[in-house]
Amino acid sequence: MARIVHLALKVEDLEKAGRFYEGVFGFRSIEEGQVRDHTSRHLSDGTIDLALIQYHRESAEALLSGKGPCIHHFGIEVEDLEAAVQELKATGCEILSPPDEIPVKFRDVSGVVAELVPVGRYKTP
Repeated sequence: MARIVHLALKVEDLEKAGRFYEGVFGFRSIEEGQVRDHTSRHLSDGTIDLALIQYHRESAEALLSGKGPCIHHFGIEVEDLEAAVQELKATGCEILSPPDEIPVKFRDVSGVVAELVPVGRYKTP
């Protein structure tokens, strides 16, 4: 069964957002790193991966969910990634990621951006 394991928030100030979620809600920092055109700080409540993303420029990826701070995307963990991608394509979903890139970002039938991830992609404390 698929399950939501990840939520990504696009933020303007990574340090401020990190202090907020750690201080107010007790999320724990898991890892931080530079990916393509952004820095991601992954936090966890022990169950879900909360990624705070600060983009360094207005790239196509940065604007997938619009301008400014927002929920950028959420991640759905699936046991069979290829089968899930084929099912998305069959329902008319737009695949946004380049071929063979993981995670597989897509736009659902309502226009919402999400991603498919294999089991175990996101760490918990």
